[in-house]
Amino acid sequence: MDFSLSAGQEAFLDAVRAFVRDRVTPAAARIDETATFPRQLVDEASRLSLTGVTIPQALGGGGHDYVAYAMAMEAVSFGSATLAVILSVNNSLVAEPLHEHGTEPQKTRWLRPLATGRALGAFALSEAQAGSDAANQQTVARPDGNQFMLRGTKVWVALGEVADVAMVFARTEPGSTRSRGISAFLVPLGLPGITRKPSDSLGVRGLGCVDLTFDDVRVDTSAPLGEPGRGFAIAMRALEGGRIAIAAQALGVGRAALDEAIAYAREREVFGQPLGEFQAVQFQLADLATDLAAARMLTWRAASLRGGASRVAYEAAMAKLHASEAAHRAADRAMQILASAGYRRGSTIERLFRDVRAAEIYQGTSEVQRMVIAEHLLETRMG
Repeated sequence: MDFSLSAGQEAFLDAVRAFVRDRVTPAAARIDETATFPRQLVDEASRLSLTGVTIPQALGGGGHDYVAYAMAMEAVSFGSATLAVILSVNNSLVAEPLHEHGTEPQKTRWLRPLATGRALGAFALSEAQAGSDAANQQTVARPDGNQFMLRGTKVWVALGEVADVAMVFARTEPGSTRSRGISAFLVPLGLPGITRKPSDSLGVRGLGCVDLTFDDVRVDTSAPLGEPGRGFAIAMRALEGGRIAIAAQALGVGRAALDEAIAYAREREVFGQPLGEFQAVQFQLADLATDLAAARMLTWRAASLRGGASRVAYEAAMAKLHASEAAHRAADRAMQILASAGYRRGSTIERLFRDVRAAEIYQGTSEVQRMVIAEHLLETRMG
């Protein structure tokens, strides 16, 4: 499988890496400490097309393929996991499904602003009883004349604090169960009846996470996205891309943790020699590097397949599962190598350790990824 890049993609990634080096990495600790949404960095990222990497240039995006997108998300996450997640939500979970399923008026109103960063989008699927069990949607949207009345609460909505529009999933067919009868809506977040309640988290702080409550919010007939009752399929398709982006985000954190461990092993002297001269440390570094390299290949493979129309749920689940757990192992081992220097509050490793843990939870826990993989294996072997 050929992962070589064009001259244009190489130039794009060079610009992204320079942006991360000069602007993102120096701001990462402050973002974490203050838990403040990094709006200025998002604006700067938009000038590199990072708010719409895979959206066609004619619609305001970068026009890059998914492999370049995955590489860019890893590069951004190497500097700040928070910024990488913000960009991946806007790209994979909002702009891409809008491009794939939206009407021309919807694209005219929202897609170019999202791709260029003039507007930001949020993805409102999770509920208190609908996390891993995403089909257990309790939010409802009932017809009311030529409008819909939206009622319910969504939790852990990243970007919800600042987003201009949210892709909201709600049950539209009374009496329907599980994934049936769920529709997707593009809801401007300035409408009356919407309440935003901030949420804090252990890591990836500064995402602008909120709980969104819709109290009989009126949305007009331009709000539904895609076919009525097909919202769950839209959400699952979006999450395929989102999981590839989260795999790349985890890789960035894992690589940053490995780099910290290598630098410390070179500099720290123990019993009269550098820590890195001890075979026990060398073997740990070797295993971590191999683990992350394997995860990167899974991620790039899933990204290369995402470019087509076929489903890549299996490949995306494998990429997210292995990358998130490999990155967690990297942060954990790096903290062990740094010992008290890494465990200290405010150290880089301490922040990376907290940030990477979320990658095994959001957009489908590791257990959910294993369910997706196993279901595919059983269907293909028994079909």
